[in-house]
Amino acid sequence: MTFKAKISPIFAGLVDKGDPQDPIARQFMPSPQEGMAALDDLPDPIGDLVHSVQDCLVHRHPDRVLLVPSWACPVHCRFCFRQDRVGAKGPSAEQLAQALDYIRSHREIREVILTGGDPLMLPAKKLQALLNELAAIAHIKSLRIHSRVPVAAPNRITPGLARLLGRVPKPVYLVMHVNHAREITPEALAGFERLRRAGVALFSQSVLLRGVNDSVETLEELFSNLLAAGVKPYYLHHPDKVPGTGHLRLSLAEGRALIRALRPRLSGLAMPVYILD
Repeated sequence: MTFKAKISPIFAGLVDKGDPQDPIARQFMPSPQEGMAALDDLPDPIGDLVHSVQDCLVHRHPDRVLLVPSWACPVHCRFCFRQDRVGAKGPSAEQLAQALDYIRSHREIREVILTGGDPLMLPAKKLQALLNELAAIAHIKSLRIHSRVPVAAPNRITPGLARLLGRVPKPVYLVMHVNHAREITPEALAGFERLRRAGVALFSQSVLLRGVNDSVETLEELFSNLLAAGVKPYYLHHPDKVPGTGHLRLSLAEGRALIRALRPRLSGLAMPVYILD
């Protein structure tokens, strides 16, 4: 499978073209190393396929589901564990209706996580209608949105979108994907502020990547800058075993050593949970 390269204009402008190992470019530009299979590569790295109810709905944990309303994304991360689907046509209205029916019929589900692709690539009216339908389900207590948009395409975080998210009748938690402090641009900061003022709780998730953020200093800068911007660092993901990404992966021993070194340098608020899916 060939994963098409895609980088947003704002991220393209951050690339230092004089640095062959630039940490922004390394996340999005294809590498010859992608053709080198590693022995521990997995075709379904986090078990999406095993736990899929349908193409756009994954029920892995008893109390929450992943719902994919759009496969569009502002960027194509080379380490994406859904790279076989990102960029494809999104689910049909019928598929989304079936997913909502499933959620309504399973009262053990308390949280719906909108992921993708990127949910914030949806037109505002479609996003609003979907969020309101989910919020109307009595046993759903909270909604979570996982998105690259706030940093990769911050122009989409308009005052109108911020108000839309802030007016959903159930709590909305926005978890933005940020891997390097340089991604926190002035445009991104302005979007964070709009979201915070609208009442949206902001969290972040990052992926630990060799040559991108695999130093204590880089991680400290990233997490402290996020906290200063009103974003709680939530997850630091150990890299998934996506085929062709062995050159970006650290060992667990290396990751644990980084966390041990990082812990005394950050307050508890700035310290994410180190997680292996």
